[in-house]
Amino acid sequence: SNYQSTTRVKPFICTMPMRLDEGWNQIQFNLADFTRRAYGTNYVETLRVQIHANCRIRRVYFSDRLYSEDELPAEFKLFLPIQN
Repeated sequence: SNYQSTTRVKPFICTMPMRLDEGWNQIQFNLADFTRRAYGTNYVETLRVQIHANCRIRRVYFSDRLYSEDELPAEFKLFLPIQN
């Protein structure tokens, strides 16, 4: 959240500050690392994703590892508009 100023860890939710640039952003979370650092346990599964109405989402997906841009299918890539 870009509204949060500090990380808060609760039993069923964790919020953390994020900085987003103007326009489209590509956000990636390493859920295994995030879970280990926030809760000291191993990541098992995601039961729910909550997205608020004040943002536009093109795609949400889960993967077994971080893929390079070249490895992603075209529909998963973020194509930025050409700036003149």
